[in-house]
Parts: sequence; C-alpha cells; structure tokens
Amino acid sequence: MGAAIGQILGSAVGVAISPVPVIAVILMLFSKKASVNSVSFLVGWVCGLLGVGLIVLALGLTASDGGPSTTSGWIKVVIGVLFLGLGVKQWTSRPTKGEQATTPGWMAAIDDFSAAKSFGIAVLLSAVNPKNLGLTIAAGASIAGAGLSTGNEIVVLVVFVVIASLTVAAPVVLNLILGSKAQPALTEMKEWLIDNNATVMAVLFVVLGAKVLGEGISIVA
Repeated sequence: MGAAIGQILGSAVGVAISPVPVIAVILMLFSKKASVNSVSFLVGWVCGLLGVGLIVLALGLTASDGGPSTTSGWIKVVIGVLFLGLGVKQWTSRPTKGEQATTPGWMAAIDDFSAAKSFGIAVLLSAVNPKNLGLTIAAGASIAGAGLSTGNEIVVLVVFVVIASLTVAAPVVLNLILGSKAQPALTEMKEWLIDNNATVMAVLFVVLGAKVLGEGISIVA
C-alpha cells in the first residue's frame, strides 16, 4: 500500500495546486454566508474527487497479472499529452506585464450563492475541471493497478483526496479558527493567486503532463 500512496502523491499535490477553487473559497469567506457556504464548498470538493476516484476503481483497470493494464497506460498517455497542450495554452494566454489578470465571471456572484450552489460549483471544479479530472483518473488508475485489496484501495483513495483537498480546506479552517483576524492573510493569498494563476497552471500542466505521460509510456511500451 505504501508504494501505491507514493505513486499518487504527485497527482494529489497537482490537484491541491488549484488556484481557482482556492480563490473561490476565499471569496466565499468574505460573503454573507461565509461559514455555511465555505464548508459546503469543501464538502462538494471532497465528494467530487471521491466520486471520480470510486468510478475509476469500479472499472478495475488491472491486468491479469495484477499489474496496471494497457488500458490504464493509454489513459495516462492521453492525459499526459492533454496536459502538455494545456500547459502551452496557459503560458501563451498569461497576462503580459502590466495587464490586469481576470477571474471567471461566475465569481462576481459568489456573494449571493446558496449552500447548494456552493456545493455544486465545488463538484464541478473538482470532478469536471480537466486538470483535476485527469489527475484523479490517473491516480485511480495507479491505485487500481497496484494489486491491492478493495479495502486498501479505498484507504489510498482517501489519502489522495485528503492531500488534494488541503489547499481548499486551509482557508476554511483558518477562518473557523481565527475569524476576522484571518482576513488580511486570506486577501493577500487571493490577490497573489489571481495575479499568478496562469503562470502557476502553465508550469504545473507541463510538469504533471511529463510525469503522467512518462508513466503511461512505461506501461504500454
């Protein structure tokens, strides 16, 4: 099981480094329903990751010898190539010097979000967003191909979800503990993430794309 956890660490950290969800949850912490909506967002984020992971495990991407199947290898190859392409796209579309970075239009309405809408947005960002979906599928394929028992597969998946949720959970926990005292730090974090989102994502896509592509090639070769 330790080897399986080692294989999914990179993917988990890749999901955790998701500026847009962190910006969204910080904005919720400044809204009228800060505590309820931010906690609902965190729960939705966790449910989205768990849902995708469980579906991949249910597909059973394991070869007859107990190792990773060729199908899981090709899945990783496709994800790796996709990530490399997205990395190039993010780099070329990053704001130029002096240009104001923008955020998704739906963030302007966060102050009026209900708990249900906060939950739904989080599920979309964790389970449908290309980067997070791809990394969760890659992690699930690694877990399924590790030859573990069903119980141990679930344990490794939970470890993946916990690590992948740390950056979204941190602002929520910080706000619950410190209240208004946390606002200056959260504001600074939000502004940095908005300004550097494209650059961070470009580098992340290229690094993770190369990693996942390499894993896929090693399986199918």
